[in-house]
Amino acid sequence: MSRDLGLRRLHGLRGTRGTRRTVLVAASATALALTASGCVVVHGEREVLPAATRAEAAEALKEFTAAYNAADKAYDSSLDADRTTGALADIDGARLKAGKVNHPDGNPSHAPLELTDAKFTIPAKAGWPRWFLADTAANKGGDVRWLLVFTRDALDDPWEVAYLTLVSPDDVPEFKKDKDGWAEAVPANSADVAVAPGELSQKYTAYLKDGGDGFAEGPHTSGWRDARKQKSVRPGLATQYIDEPLVNGDYAPLALRTADGGALVFFTTRHFEKQTAAAGASVPTPNEDVLALTSGEIGQSLTMQFVSNEVALDPAEGPVDVLGRIQGLTSAKGE
Repeated sequence: MSRDLGLRRLHGLRGTRGTRRTVLVAASATALALTASGCVVVHGEREVLPAATRAEAAEALKEFTAAYNAADKAYDSSLDADRTTGALADIDGARLKAGKVNHPDGNPSHAPLELTDAKFTIPAKAGWPRWFLADTAANKGGDVRWLLVFTRDALDDPWEVAYLTLVSPDDVPEFKKDKDGWAEAVPANSADVAVAPGELSQKYTAYLKDGGDGFAEGPHTSGWRDARKQKSVRPGLATQYIDEPLVNGDYAPLALRTADGGALVFFTTRHFEKQTAAAGASVPTPNEDVLALTSGEIGQSLTMQFVSNEVALDPAEGPVDVLGRIQGLTSAKGE
């Protein structure tokens, strides 16, 4: 199945999505324990603990949805700033900024997002961040599942959504779980998968530039490279690309162990696209949302910056399969 999830309108379901299992990763925290002698703090940086209880996960999903809807209705990113982070904060924050410029009184097309039938995959792990995956149905996008990765860096921090993607119900992978139902987080430096999760962003951006055989063919690998080649040679308009890995802090990859021994990895990249018109000509005027995020005067060139989050199946052996990608314009500069 293949469909697009637009660059900045995640709630409108436009952008880029994979044709196969568009999967996700999961996530987040807890640190108090009771003993017969009283309440004792368990050090989350050392103890292997479930990231959250299922009740905590359900409450985090409820709070995110309320904040997201408030921000979308008002086109005000401050209303969900403490509920989003990383790639999602960049992508959706830019969407809200553009919306506010073009519709100062709020979103005339607002329809509240409803997330239901939630299923939680919660890994047990030591250290921060803690994180978990929420797999939900929604009132937008038909029968696809909305997968949201919640994360936090300390016990007192609010749960924030770092990554969001949509998948077919049949494409959610089976994860490895222990006897109590807790999932397994795959470390960034894991050597038992084809590419260590911490290296995947760098490997992917290198592939987009030079190609190679480390990734399976698909719309987000060979297909994306082919589309770029076709776009770069349009008469009168040259297009250049620069791709950068994002691997630190809130952009760090998150990975879950799959039942077959591989890993499902969620990671982030940044992309620049520069359009340059032939001498004496101007770059075609972009739409109002791009204009709202553009500094400078658009003349002979326009450079756009995008943030993208990808989901990849990283097997024990063989090529990495990039299953899905959601990308959003975050800024632009005209010259």
